[in-house]
Amino acid sequence: MTERPLLIVDIDGVIADVTHRQHHLAGPRRDWDAFFGAAGHDPVLEAGADAVRQADADGNRIVYLTGRPERLRRVTESWLAQHELPVAPDCLIMRPHRDWRPAPDFKLQVVLDLAQSHTVVNLWDDDAAVVDAVQAAGFPATVPEWTQPRNAGLIEAQDRLGRT
Repeated sequence: MTERPLLIVDIDGVIADVTHRQHHLAGPRRDWDAFFGAAGHDPVLEAGADAVRQADADGNRIVYLTGRPERLRRVTESWLAQHELPVAPDCLIMRPHRDWRPAPDFKLQVVLDLAQSHTVVNLWDDDAAVVDAVQAAGFPATVPEWTQPRNAGLIEAQDRLGRT
């Protein structure tokens, strides 16, 4: 086991405000390029960012687990740095190219993999289905109180289509 326990944190809706780009997923024709293209312009959710910084200061290693596709790695790393969020080597886990598993399946597998060599103290995610799956596997998981409601297009994209 590592010295620092892991706090696993989702990005979209937990520390990044994605409400300005959710409209790209509304209706029958989803504009994925526009949705992901705007990710670098997400405002920070200060309550989430402050909680992450405090958890880091309290001795937890922060691992970001996002459904964002791997092709957004540079944008996401720049966004984390811009908002002065704690980063360490290998702290960002993103959805692999062409991995369309539903978010609960994708994220639970990552948690199970991490738990083989790390102590997981909690997972913070705005997706109740992800939280339920992680809890059902015996790990602590929470929908933080500061998260934003997800619109129907984003819920379907994450939980059914495995797109974000």
